[in-house]
Amino acid sequence: TFQYMATITLRVPDELDQELQRRSAAQGISKSDLAREALRRYLFVTDFRALRSELVARAQALGINTDEDVFRVLKDR
Repeated sequence: TFQYMATITLRVPDELDQELQRRSAAQGISKSDLAREALRRYLFVTDFRALRSELVARAQALGINTDEDVFRVLKDR
């Protein structure tokens, strides 16, 4: 099935374009595929960091501040 994809225009320095071209050729994928994967990873990492931040705040509110605290809590369960 055909999936519609939006188009974005991205300006990059020539050196970055050359590196993208080199790596995409080495991996046998297009620069667009490489850029899509980089954007997916960026979104994943930013979501992960936000979730981690929220969970750290919750843990600290419960007095869990170190790895040892985590292991203690898990051991007691």
